[in-house]
Amino acid sequence: MEKLKIAMLAPPWIKIPPAGYGGIEWVVHYLTEELVARGHDVTLFASGDSITNAKLVSTFHKQMPDVIGNSMLESQQAASALRHAGEFDIVHDHSGYTAVAYSSLADAPVVHTLHGPFNTEICRFYKDFHDSAWYVAISDYQRSCCPDLQYAGTVYNPIDIESWPFVPTAEKEDYLLAFGRLCADKGFHTAIEVAKRTGSRLIVAGAVQPYYRDYYETVIKPQIDGEQIQFVGEVSLTEKWRLFSKARAFLFPIQWPEPFGLVMIEAMATGTPVIAFPEGSVPEVVEDGVTGFTVRTVDEMVEALGRIDQLDAASCREYVQNKFSVAKCVDGYEKVYENVLAKARA
Repeated sequence: MEKLKIAMLAPPWIKIPPAGYGGIEWVVHYLTEELVARGHDVTLFASGDSITNAKLVSTFHKQMPDVIGNSMLESQQAASALRHAGEFDIVHDHSGYTAVAYSSLADAPVVHTLHGPFNTEICRFYKDFHDSAWYVAISDYQRSCCPDLQYAGTVYNPIDIESWPFVPTAEKEDYLLAFGRLCADKGFHTAIEVAKRTGSRLIVAGAVQPYYRDYYETVIKPQIDGEQIQFVGEVSLTEKWRLFSKARAFLFPIQWPEPFGLVMIEAMATGTPVIAFPEGSVPEVVEDGVTGFTVRTVDEMVEALGRIDQLDAASCREYVQNKFSVAKCVDGYEKVYENVLAKARA
């Protein structure tokens, strides 16, 4: 396709790429770097401590994870990109609602990736701006939750599989892993219950954000004994690679309709199978019986652990390579850009 001038708008809260937690930020990083490698002229609007081969424009000097959701700061970030929209062929927004609300003022088409879930209030907002931007869903499940938008397509989130280590089934260590933002929706308390019922060692890793501090202090922390149930906090990328690749299985007992779930493909990329509740997009991401098991109850998760050695680590990695590679994701977005520009120029 033609080489484009693209404005890539990231959330202002966490730098690109993130040092630890940051699902959206990893997607923005992978997409930005591959677009640059393909010859596109990309300007990344992100925090000033971000690292990129694109041109970096920053409203804020460094990341601000402690103020996630501050609408005033988000508005500043969005405005910094949209006021210059006419300098680009297309603006690709990965931030919150502000850029969507302002998008009709932009002098270029705005593509908005829907990274979050829908509820009644959020769906009402997007319906009010149903044709202000071109929307991209990250799963068919997510798209079904609010179908009446101006969709440009569905593109799954990617992973740079070559950067993730692979460990064969026979070389896995005897522990389970639960990883992510520590909150009740992610089901860490259920993962602990499964570990205790099976006598398995469980490593819990991830960020404890201020909003969810009470859940950690009252529900999770009392169950951490440092031996069977271990909490290692927010870890470096190198340590994250080690934890995922060496785990016998990744537990993902989510209690909400996850629109994608990047951690699942991170686990499978290392050859570690996933056992998850089939909420939201999980059935699209995990191939039941091949790269993991989808189960509906704690009892079924316990039973599935007894069958985990039937799954092959190499099959998990091959599945991710075929379905969730960076190249496949960027192919999808290039097609989105091409179709949107064709309609805008018609």
